[in-house]
Amino acid sequence: MTEKGDRERAARAEKSLQILRAAAKVFARSGYFNAKVSDVAREAGVADGTVYLYFKNKDDLLTSIFSTAMDEFIRRARSELARFSDPRDQLRQLARLHFECLEHDRDMAIVFQVELRQSIKFMEEFSTTKLAEYFQIIRQIIEAGQLTGLFRPQLNSRVVAKILFGALDEMATNWVVSRNNYPLTGMVDAVLDIFLHGVSSQHATA
Repeated sequence: MTEKGDRERAARAEKSLQILRAAAKVFARSGYFNAKVSDVAREAGVADGTVYLYFKNKDDLLTSIFSTAMDEFIRRARSELARFSDPRDQLRQLARLHFECLEHDRDMAIVFQVELRQSIKFMEEFSTTKLAEYFQIIRQIIEAGQLTGLFRPQLNSRVVAKILFGALDEMATNWVVSRNNYPLTGMVDAVLDIFLHGVSSQHATA
Protein backbone atom coordinates (compact mmCIF):
# COMPACT_ATOMS: atom_id res chain seq x y z
CA MET A 1 0.00 0.00 0.00
CA THR A 2 1.71 3.18 -1.20
CA GLU A 3 1.25 6.78 -0.15
CA LYS A 4 0.14 7.62 -3.67
CA GLY A 5 -2.44 4.85 -3.59
CA ASP A 6 -3.73 6.11 -0.25
CA ARG A 7 -4.13 9.62 -1.66
CA GLU A 8 -5.96 8.31 -4.70
CA ARG A 9 -8.36 6.27 -2.57
CA ALA A 10 -8.97 9.24 -0.29
CA ALA A 11 -9.63 11.51 -3.29
CA ARG A 12 -12.01 8.98 -4.80
CA ALA A 13 -13.88 8.60 -1.52
CA GLU A 14 -14.20 12.37 -1.17
CA LYS A 15 -15.47 12.71 -4.74
CA SER A 16 -18.03 9.98 -4.10
CA LEU A 17 -19.28 11.78 -0.98
CA GLN A 18 -19.40 15.06 -2.90
CA ILE A 19 -21.69 13.46 -5.48
CA LEU A 20 -23.87 11.84 -2.80
CA ARG A 21 -24.29 15.14 -0.97
CA ALA A 22 -25.31 16.75 -4.25
CA ALA A 23 -27.74 13.91 -4.97
CA ALA A 24 -29.37 14.29 -1.55
CA LYS A 25 -29.83 18.01 -2.17
CA VAL A 26 -31.32 17.45 -5.63
CA PHE A 27 -33.62 14.62 -4.48
CA ALA A 28 -34.82 16.72 -1.55
CA ARG A 29 -35.45 19.75 -3.74
CA SER A 30 -36.97 18.13 -6.85
CA GLY A 31 -38.11 14.73 -5.62
CA TYR A 32 -36.35 11.50 -6.50
CA PHE A 33 -38.59 10.57 -9.42
CA ASN A 34 -38.35 14.03 -11.02
CA ALA A 35 -34.60 14.37 -10.56
CA LYS A 36 -32.10 13.52 -13.28
CA VAL A 37 -28.50 12.36 -13.03
CA SER A 38 -27.54 15.47 -14.98
CA ASP A 39 -29.10 17.58 -12.19
CA VAL A 40 -26.93 15.79 -9.66
CA ALA A 41 -23.82 16.31 -11.77
CA ARG A 42 -24.57 20.02 -12.10
CA GLU A 43 -25.10 20.37 -8.33
CA ALA A 44 -21.86 18.50 -7.65
CA GLY A 45 -19.94 20.58 -10.19
CA VAL A 46 -18.86 17.59 -12.25
CA ALA A 47 -19.55 16.23 -15.73
CA ASP A 48 -22.45 13.80 -16.18
CA GLY A 49 -19.98 11.06 -17.06
CA THR A 50 -18.14 11.53 -13.79
CA VAL A 51 -21.23 10.50 -11.84
CA TYR A 52 -21.34 7.24 -13.80
CA LEU A 53 -17.72 6.54 -12.90
CA TYR A 54 -18.87 6.21 -9.28
CA PHE A 55 -22.52 5.11 -9.50
CA LYS A 56 -24.41 2.91 -11.94
CA ASN A 57 -27.57 4.99 -12.17
CA LYS A 58 -30.03 7.09 -10.17
CA ASP A 59 -31.19 4.06 -8.18
CA ASP A 60 -27.61 3.40 -7.17
CA LEU A 61 -27.31 6.99 -5.97
CA LEU A 62 -30.35 6.64 -3.72
CA THR A 63 -29.20 3.28 -2.39
CA SER A 64 -25.72 4.64 -1.72
CA ILE A 65 -27.07 7.70 0.12
CA PHE A 66 -28.96 5.44 2.49
CA SER A 67 -26.20 2.86 2.91
CA THR A 68 -23.47 5.44 3.52
CA ALA A 69 -25.53 7.38 6.05
CA MET A 70 -26.66 4.23 7.87
CA ASP A 71 -23.12 2.82 8.03
CA GLU A 72 -21.95 6.04 9.69
CA PHE A 73 -24.96 6.08 12.02
CA ILE A 74 -24.41 2.47 13.12
CA ARG A 75 -20.71 3.13 13.67
CA ARG A 76 -21.42 6.19 15.80
CA ALA A 77 -24.22 4.46 17.69
CA ARG A 78 -22.07 1.49 18.70
CA SER A 79 -19.26 3.80 19.77
CA GLU A 80 -21.41 6.21 21.78
CA LEU A 81 -23.60 3.57 23.41
CA ALA A 82 -20.49 1.90 24.82
CA ARG A 83 -20.09 4.93 27.10
CA PHE A 84 -23.30 4.06 28.98
CA SER A 85 -23.99 1.09 31.22
CA ASP A 86 -27.68 1.74 31.95
CA PRO A 87 -29.94 0.50 29.11
CA ARG A 88 -32.28 3.45 29.71
CA ASP A 89 -29.43 5.88 29.10
CA GLN A 90 -28.46 3.91 26.02
CA LEU A 91 -31.97 4.21 24.58
CA ARG A 92 -32.01 7.94 25.29
CA GLN A 93 -28.63 8.42 23.62
CA LEU A 94 -29.71 6.35 20.61
CA ALA A 95 -32.82 8.50 20.21
CA ARG A 96 -30.73 11.67 20.51
CA LEU A 97 -28.30 10.44 17.86
CA HIS A 98 -31.21 9.46 15.58
CA PHE A 99 -32.62 12.97 15.78
CA GLU A 100 -29.24 14.74 15.64
CA CYS A 101 -28.25 13.04 12.38
CA LEU A 102 -31.47 14.15 10.70
CA GLU A 103 -31.47 17.62 12.24
CA HIS A 104 -27.90 18.19 11.07
CA ASP A 105 -28.77 17.62 7.40
CA ARG A 106 -32.32 18.51 6.39
CA ASP A 107 -31.77 17.42 2.78
CA MET A 108 -30.79 13.98 3.99
CA ALA A 109 -33.77 13.97 6.36
CA ILE A 110 -36.16 14.67 3.47
CA VAL A 111 -34.62 11.84 1.43
CA PHE A 112 -34.91 9.44 4.38
CA GLN A 113 -38.36 10.41 5.59
CA VAL A 114 -40.09 11.16 2.28
CA GLU A 115 -38.31 10.09 -0.89
CA LEU A 116 -37.26 6.59 0.20
CA ARG A 117 -40.81 5.77 1.31
CA GLN A 118 -42.19 6.12 -2.20
CA SER A 119 -40.57 2.92 -3.45
CA ILE A 120 -41.56 -0.48 -2.08
CA LYS A 121 -38.45 -1.95 -3.70
CA PHE A 122 -36.14 0.34 -1.75
CA MET A 123 -38.04 -0.15 1.50
CA GLU A 124 -37.92 -3.94 1.19
CA GLU A 125 -34.18 -3.85 0.50
CA PHE A 126 -33.35 -1.52 3.37
CA SER A 127 -35.62 -3.26 5.86
CA THR A 128 -33.67 -6.50 5.45
CA THR A 129 -30.22 -4.92 5.67
CA LYS A 130 -29.38 -1.62 7.34
CA LEU A 131 -32.63 -1.13 9.26
CA ALA A 132 -32.41 -4.70 10.51
CA GLU A 133 -29.02 -3.86 11.99
CA TYR A 134 -30.50 -0.77 13.67
CA PHE A 135 -33.35 -2.83 15.11
CA GLN A 136 -30.82 -5.36 16.42
CA ILE A 137 -29.04 -2.63 18.38
CA ILE A 138 -32.34 -1.63 20.03
CA ARG A 139 -33.18 -5.28 20.75
CA GLN A 140 -29.81 -5.83 22.43
CA ILE A 141 -30.43 -2.84 24.70
CA ILE A 142 -33.93 -4.06 25.59
CA GLU A 143 -32.71 -7.59 26.30
CA ALA A 144 -29.90 -6.25 28.48
CA GLY A 145 -32.50 -4.29 30.43
CA GLN A 146 -34.61 -7.41 30.81
CA LEU A 147 -31.67 -9.34 32.22
CA THR A 148 -31.07 -6.68 34.87
CA GLY A 149 -34.75 -6.36 35.76
CA LEU A 150 -35.18 -2.83 34.39
CA PHE A 151 -37.59 -3.92 31.68
CA ARG A 152 -40.40 -6.47 31.91
CA PRO A 153 -39.09 -9.94 30.97
CA GLN A 154 -42.24 -10.94 29.07
CA LEU A 155 -41.83 -8.16 26.50
CA ASN A 156 -40.96 -9.23 22.96
CA SER A 157 -37.76 -7.31 22.18
CA ARG A 158 -38.46 -7.43 18.45
CA VAL A 159 -41.82 -5.70 18.92
CA VAL A 160 -40.39 -3.21 21.40
CA ALA A 161 -37.62 -2.26 18.94
CA LYS A 162 -40.14 -1.59 16.19
CA ILE A 163 -42.32 0.48 18.52
CA LEU A 164 -39.42 2.72 19.55
CA PHE A 165 -38.19 3.11 15.99
CA GLY A 166 -41.74 3.87 14.87
CA ALA A 167 -42.06 6.63 17.45
CA LEU A 168 -38.73 8.20 16.47
CA ASP A 169 -39.52 7.84 12.79
CA GLU A 170 -42.94 9.49 13.12
CA MET A 171 -41.52 12.43 15.08
CA ALA A 172 -38.82 12.86 12.42
CA THR A 173 -41.38 12.81 9.61
CA ASN A 174 -43.52 15.41 11.39
CA TRP A 175 -40.43 17.57 11.82
CA VAL A 176 -39.59 17.31 8.11
CA VAL A 177 -43.06 18.25 6.87
CA SER A 178 -43.83 20.83 9.57
CA ARG A 179 -43.47 24.50 8.77
CA ASN A 180 -42.66 25.22 12.40
CA ASN A 181 -38.96 25.73 13.02
CA TYR A 182 -38.27 23.71 16.16
CA PRO A 183 -35.31 21.52 17.16
CA LEU A 184 -35.97 17.85 16.57
CA THR A 185 -33.58 16.90 19.37
CA GLY A 186 -35.84 18.79 21.75
CA MET A 187 -38.33 15.92 21.42
CA VAL A 188 -36.00 13.22 22.80
CA ASP A 189 -37.08 13.47 26.43
CA ALA A 190 -40.80 13.56 25.57
CA VAL A 191 -40.57 10.44 23.41
CA LEU A 192 -38.40 8.49 25.87
CA ASP A 193 -40.55 9.48 28.85
CA ILE A 194 -43.62 7.95 27.19
CA PHE A 195 -41.66 4.95 25.93
CA LEU A 196 -40.07 4.13 29.29
CA HIS A 197 -42.92 5.07 31.62
CA GLY A 198 -46.07 4.68 29.54
CA VAL A 199 -49.13 6.90 29.76
CA SER A 200 -50.89 5.47 32.83
CA SER A 201 -50.79 7.09 36.24
CA GLN A 202 -49.10 5.03 38.95
CA HIS A 203 -52.46 4.87 40.72
CA ALA A 204 -54.49 3.94 37.65
CA THR A 205 -56.12 0.50 37.55
CA ALA A 206 -56.85 -1.64 34.55
